[in-house]
Amino acid sequence: MAETTVKIEGMSCQHCVMAVKKALGTVPGILESNVQVGSALVKYDESKAKESDIKTVIEKAGYKVVK
Repeated sequence: MAETTVKIEGMSCQHCVMAVKKALGTVPGILESNVQVGSALVKYDESKAKESDIKTVIEKAGYKVVK
């Protein structure tokens, strides 16, 4: 299991937190995510997901990854 903290720009409220959490839930291999305004701590199975997958779904949800 791998772990990464992602800094995210464009989040301002709980709706943003839920949108990012929902987006992360669509990635196979993500085991746990702790999302707060401005960041996300993500634990994932490296054999099923990559950091680039995490960045991609967050950006598709409308936010900018700054890590």
